[in-house]
Amino acid sequence: MNKKIAFIGSGNMGGAIIGGIISAGLVPAASVTASDPSEAARGRLIEKYGINVTTDNKAAVRDADIIFLAVKPNIYSAVSAEIKDTLSPSAVVVTIAAGQTLEHMAGMLGKKAKIVRAMPNTPALVGEGMSALCPNDNVTDEEFADVEAIFRSFGKCEKVPESLFDAVVGVSGSAPAYVYMFIEAMADAAVAEGLARDKAYTFAAQAVLGSAKMVLDTGRHPGDLKDMVCSPAGTTIRAVIELEKTGMRGAVMQAMQVCIDKSKEMSK
Repeated sequence: MNKKIAFIGSGNMGGAIIGGIISAGLVPAASVTASDPSEAARGRLIEKYGINVTTDNKAAVRDADIIFLAVKPNIYSAVSAEIKDTLSPSAVVVTIAAGQTLEHMAGMLGKKAKIVRAMPNTPALVGEGMSALCPNDNVTDEEFADVEAIFRSFGKCEKVPESLFDAVVGVSGSAPAYVYMFIEAMADAAVAEGLARDKAYTFAAQAVLGSAKMVLDTGRHPGDLKDMVCSPAGTTIRAVIELEKTGMRGAVMQAMQVCIDKSKEMSK
Protein backbone atom coordinates (compact mmCIF):
# COMPACT_ATOMS: atom_id res chain seq x y z
CA MET A 1 0.00 0.00 0.00
CA ASN A 2 1.62 3.23 -1.12
CA LYS A 3 -0.20 5.57 1.24
CA LYS A 4 0.57 8.12 3.92
CA ILE A 5 -1.47 7.53 7.06
CA ALA A 6 -2.11 10.04 9.86
CA PHE A 7 -3.59 9.69 13.32
CA ILE A 8 -5.10 12.46 15.38
CA GLY A 9 -4.79 10.96 18.84
CA SER A 10 -2.94 7.79 19.82
CA GLY A 11 -4.82 6.27 22.74
CA ASN A 12 -5.59 2.58 23.15
CA MET A 13 -7.50 2.17 19.91
CA GLY A 14 -5.32 4.48 17.87
CA GLY A 15 -2.24 2.70 19.18
CA ALA A 16 -3.75 -0.69 18.33
CA ILE A 17 -4.38 0.39 14.75
CA ILE A 18 -0.87 1.79 14.40
CA GLY A 19 0.52 -1.47 15.77
CA GLY A 20 -1.48 -3.48 13.25
CA ILE A 21 -0.31 -1.36 10.35
CA ILE A 22 3.36 -1.61 11.31
CA SER A 23 3.25 -5.32 12.27
CA ALA A 24 1.57 -6.23 8.99
CA GLY A 25 4.02 -4.12 7.00
CA LEU A 26 1.20 -2.34 5.17
CA VAL A 27 3.31 0.82 4.92
CA PRO A 28 6.76 1.79 6.20
CA ALA A 29 6.92 3.46 9.61
CA ALA A 30 8.09 6.62 7.86
CA SER A 31 4.68 6.81 6.14
CA VAL A 32 2.78 7.00 9.43
CA THR A 33 2.38 10.19 11.48
CA ALA A 34 0.58 10.58 14.79
CA SER A 35 -0.37 13.84 16.46
CA ASP A 36 -0.69 13.76 20.23
CA PRO A 37 -0.35 16.50 22.86
CA SER A 38 1.25 14.10 25.34
CA GLU A 39 5.04 14.02 25.27
CA ALA A 40 5.02 10.62 26.96
CA ALA A 41 2.64 9.21 24.34
CA ARG A 42 4.76 10.55 21.50
CA GLY A 43 7.86 9.03 23.06
CA ARG A 44 6.21 5.62 23.31
CA LEU A 45 5.16 5.75 19.65
CA ILE A 46 8.69 6.56 18.51
CA GLU A 47 10.24 3.87 20.71
CA LYS A 48 7.73 1.14 19.85
CA TYR A 49 6.94 1.80 16.19
CA GLY A 50 9.47 4.33 14.89
CA ILE A 51 6.74 6.48 13.31
CA ASN A 52 6.65 10.26 12.91
CA VAL A 53 5.08 12.24 15.75
CA THR A 54 3.94 15.82 16.17
CA THR A 55 1.75 18.06 18.29
CA ASP A 56 0.40 19.85 15.19
CA ASN A 57 -2.82 18.29 13.87
CA LYS A 58 -2.67 20.28 10.65
CA ALA A 59 0.88 19.17 9.92
CA ALA A 60 -0.10 15.54 10.56
CA VAL A 61 -2.92 15.53 7.99
CA ARG A 62 -1.49 17.88 5.37
CA ASP A 63 -0.14 15.21 2.98
CA ALA A 64 -1.99 12.21 4.37
CA ASP A 65 -4.06 9.87 2.21
CA ILE A 66 -5.92 8.24 5.13
CA ILE A 67 -6.61 10.03 8.42
CA PHE A 68 -7.83 8.34 11.60
CA LEU A 69 -9.67 10.51 14.11
CA ALA A 70 -8.75 8.60 17.27
CA VAL A 71 -9.90 11.18 19.80
CA LYS A 72 -12.80 11.32 22.26
CA PRO A 73 -16.23 12.07 20.75
CA ASN A 74 -16.53 15.35 22.67
CA ILE A 75 -13.61 16.91 20.78
CA TYR A 76 -14.46 15.65 17.29
CA SER A 77 -16.07 18.97 16.44
CA ALA A 78 -13.04 21.02 17.47
CA VAL A 79 -10.57 18.71 15.71
CA SER A 80 -12.66 18.60 12.53
CA ALA A 81 -12.85 22.39 12.41
CA GLU A 82 -9.08 22.59 12.90
CA ILE A 83 -8.11 20.22 10.07
CA LYS A 84 -10.97 20.78 7.62
CA ASP A 85 -9.20 23.26 5.36
CA THR A 86 -5.89 21.35 5.45
CA LEU A 87 -7.24 18.01 4.24
CA SER A 88 -6.45 16.96 0.69
CA PRO A 89 -9.65 16.58 -1.41
CA SER A 90 -8.64 12.95 -1.99
CA ALA A 91 -8.00 12.15 1.68
CA VAL A 92 -10.18 9.54 3.41
CA VAL A 93 -11.15 10.32 7.01
CA VAL A 94 -11.87 7.34 9.28
CA THR A 95 -13.88 7.88 12.45
CA ILE A 96 -13.73 5.38 15.31
CA ALA A 97 -15.85 7.07 17.99
CA ALA A 98 -19.40 6.14 18.93
CA GLY A 99 -22.19 8.44 17.78
CA GLN A 100 -20.27 10.15 14.97
CA THR A 101 -22.57 9.51 12.02
CA LEU A 102 -21.57 10.02 8.39
CA GLU A 103 -24.06 12.87 8.07
CA HIS A 104 -22.74 14.55 11.21
CA MET A 105 -19.14 14.24 10.03
CA ALA A 106 -20.00 15.56 6.56
CA GLY A 107 -21.56 18.56 8.27
CA MET A 108 -18.23 19.27 9.96
CA LEU A 109 -15.82 18.35 7.14
CA GLY A 110 -17.88 19.28 4.09
CA LYS A 111 -20.25 17.44 1.77
CA LYS A 112 -17.42 16.38 -0.55
CA ALA A 113 -15.35 14.80 2.25
CA LYS A 114 -14.52 11.11 1.94
CA ILE A 115 -15.52 9.50 5.24
CA VAL A 116 -15.53 5.95 6.58
CA ARG A 117 -17.35 5.32 9.82
CA ALA A 118 -15.80 2.50 11.85
CA MET A 119 -16.72 0.69 15.05
CA PRO A 120 -13.79 -1.42 16.33
CA ASN A 121 -13.54 -3.08 19.74
CA THR A 122 -10.81 -3.38 22.34
CA PRO A 123 -9.53 -6.88 21.39
CA ALA A 124 -7.82 -4.94 18.59
CA LEU A 125 -5.15 -4.39 21.25
CA VAL A 126 -4.16 -8.06 20.95
CA GLY A 127 -4.71 -8.38 17.19
CA GLU A 128 -8.19 -9.91 17.51
CA GLY A 129 -10.42 -6.92 16.90
CA MET A 130 -13.82 -6.99 15.21
CA SER A 131 -14.76 -3.85 13.30
CA ALA A 132 -17.77 -2.64 11.35
CA LEU A 133 -17.07 -0.27 8.46
CA CYS A 134 -19.37 1.99 6.46
CA PRO A 135 -18.13 4.42 3.77
CA ASN A 136 -20.04 7.41 2.50
CA ASP A 137 -20.80 7.76 -1.21
CA ASN A 138 -17.65 9.80 -1.87
CA VAL A 139 -15.32 6.89 -1.03
CA THR A 140 -14.30 4.77 -4.03
CA ASP A 141 -14.08 0.98 -3.92
CA GLU A 142 -10.29 1.16 -4.14
CA GLU A 143 -10.09 3.64 -1.25
CA PHE A 144 -12.40 1.50 0.86
CA ALA A 145 -10.28 -1.57 0.13
CA ASP A 146 -7.26 0.25 1.59
CA VAL A 147 -9.21 1.03 4.76
CA GLU A 148 -10.35 -2.60 5.00
CA ALA A 149 -6.74 -3.77 4.71
CA ILE A 150 -5.81 -1.59 7.67
CA PHE A 151 -8.59 -2.98 9.87
CA ARG A 152 -7.77 -6.55 8.87
CA SER A 153 -4.21 -5.96 10.08
CA PHE A 154 -5.45 -6.18 13.69
CA GLY A 155 -8.46 -8.51 13.40
CA LYS A 156 -11.56 -8.95 11.27
CA CYS A 157 -13.89 -6.41 9.69
CA GLU A 158 -17.19 -6.34 7.84
CA LYS A 159 -18.91 -3.70 5.72
CA VAL A 160 -22.20 -2.92 7.44
CA PRO A 161 -24.97 -0.41 6.60
CA GLU A 162 -24.84 2.56 8.93
CA SER A 163 -28.42 1.84 10.01
CA LEU A 164 -27.11 -1.32 11.73
CA PHE A 165 -24.21 0.30 13.59
CA ASP A 166 -26.17 0.48 16.83
CA ALA A 167 -26.67 -3.30 16.66
CA VAL A 168 -22.93 -3.69 16.08
CA VAL A 169 -22.25 -1.66 19.23
CA GLY A 170 -24.34 -4.13 21.20
CA VAL A 171 -23.01 -7.35 19.70
CA SER A 172 -19.35 -6.38 19.25
CA GLY A 173 -18.31 -2.91 20.38
CA SER A 174 -19.48 -3.30 23.98
CA ALA A 175 -19.51 -7.11 24.05
CA PRO A 176 -16.01 -7.62 25.49
CA ALA A 177 -17.33 -6.27 28.80
CA TYR A 178 -20.05 -8.95 28.93
CA VAL A 179 -17.53 -11.66 28.07
CA TYR A 180 -15.12 -10.48 30.78
CA MET A 181 -17.95 -10.68 33.32
CA PHE A 182 -18.71 -14.24 32.18
CA ILE A 183 -15.06 -15.26 32.48
CA GLU A 184 -14.84 -13.68 35.93
CA ALA A 185 -17.99 -15.49 37.10
CA MET A 186 -16.75 -18.87 35.86
CA ALA A 187 -13.38 -18.30 37.51
CA ASP A 188 -15.00 -17.30 40.81
CA ALA A 189 -16.99 -20.56 40.86
CA ALA A 190 -13.81 -22.55 40.21
CA VAL A 191 -11.98 -20.68 42.96
CA ALA A 192 -14.83 -21.50 45.33
CA GLU A 193 -14.08 -25.17 44.64
CA GLY A 194 -10.39 -24.69 45.43
CA LEU A 195 -8.77 -23.92 42.08
CA ALA A 196 -6.06 -21.26 42.25
CA ARG A 197 -7.19 -17.85 40.96
CA ASP A 198 -4.60 -17.59 38.17
CA LYS A 199 -5.39 -21.08 36.91
CA ALA A 200 -9.14 -20.41 37.13
CA TYR A 201 -8.80 -17.37 34.85
CA THR A 202 -6.66 -19.37 32.42
CA PHE A 203 -9.14 -22.25 32.22
CA ALA A 204 -12.13 -19.93 31.83
CA ALA A 205 -10.53 -17.59 29.30
CA GLN A 206 -9.16 -20.41 27.16
CA ALA A 207 -12.56 -22.11 27.18
CA VAL A 208 -14.14 -18.92 25.84
CA LEU A 209 -11.37 -18.43 23.26
CA GLY A 210 -11.59 -22.02 22.04
CA SER A 211 -15.38 -21.96 21.89
CA ALA A 212 -15.37 -18.76 19.85
CA LYS A 213 -12.84 -20.27 17.48
CA MET A 214 -15.07 -23.33 17.05
CA VAL A 215 -17.94 -21.07 15.95
CA LEU A 216 -15.79 -19.15 13.48
CA ASP A 217 -13.78 -22.06 12.08
CA THR A 218 -16.53 -24.66 11.75
CA GLY A 219 -19.37 -22.39 10.64
CA ARG A 220 -21.73 -24.57 12.66
CA HIS A 221 -24.68 -23.14 14.60
CA PRO A 222 -23.77 -22.34 18.22
CA GLY A 223 -26.70 -24.48 19.36
CA ASP A 224 -25.31 -27.44 17.44
CA LEU A 225 -21.90 -26.97 19.06
CA LYS A 226 -23.58 -26.70 22.47
CA ASP A 227 -25.35 -30.02 21.86
CA MET A 228 -21.97 -31.67 21.18
CA VAL A 229 -20.99 -30.96 24.79
CA CYS A 230 -24.28 -31.95 26.37
CA SER A 231 -24.13 -35.73 26.93
CA PRO A 232 -27.38 -37.43 28.05
CA ALA A 233 -27.80 -37.21 31.83
CA GLY A 234 -24.39 -35.53 32.02
CA THR A 235 -22.91 -32.60 33.91
CA THR A 236 -23.16 -30.04 31.10
CA ILE A 237 -26.88 -30.43 30.42
CA ARG A 238 -27.55 -29.90 34.13
CA ALA A 239 -25.60 -26.65 34.00
CA VAL A 240 -27.47 -25.57 30.85
CA ILE A 241 -30.83 -26.23 32.53
CA GLU A 242 -29.78 -24.06 35.47
CA LEU A 243 -28.66 -21.24 33.16
CA GLU A 244 -32.04 -21.39 31.42
CA LYS A 245 -33.82 -21.25 34.79
CA THR A 246 -31.93 -18.12 35.74
CA GLY A 247 -32.63 -16.49 32.38
CA MET A 248 -29.08 -16.22 31.06
CA ARG A 249 -30.02 -15.75 27.40
CA GLY A 250 -32.84 -13.34 28.19
CA ALA A 251 -30.55 -11.30 30.44
CA VAL A 252 -27.89 -11.06 27.70
CA MET A 253 -30.44 -10.01 25.08
CA GLN A 254 -32.00 -7.42 27.40
CA ALA A 255 -28.58 -5.99 28.30
CA MET A 256 -27.72 -5.71 24.61
CA GLN A 257 -31.00 -3.93 23.89
CA VAL A 258 -30.26 -1.34 26.58
CA CYS A 259 -26.79 -0.90 25.07
CA ILE A 260 -28.23 -0.49 21.57
CA ASP A 261 -30.82 2.03 22.78
CA LYS A 262 -28.08 4.10 24.40
CA SER A 263 -26.07 3.99 21.17
CA LYS A 264 -29.08 5.29 19.27
CA GLU A 265 -29.40 8.17 21.73
CA MET A 266 -25.75 9.11 21.20
CA SER A 267 -26.21 9.19 17.42
CA LYS A 268 -29.02 11.75 17.50
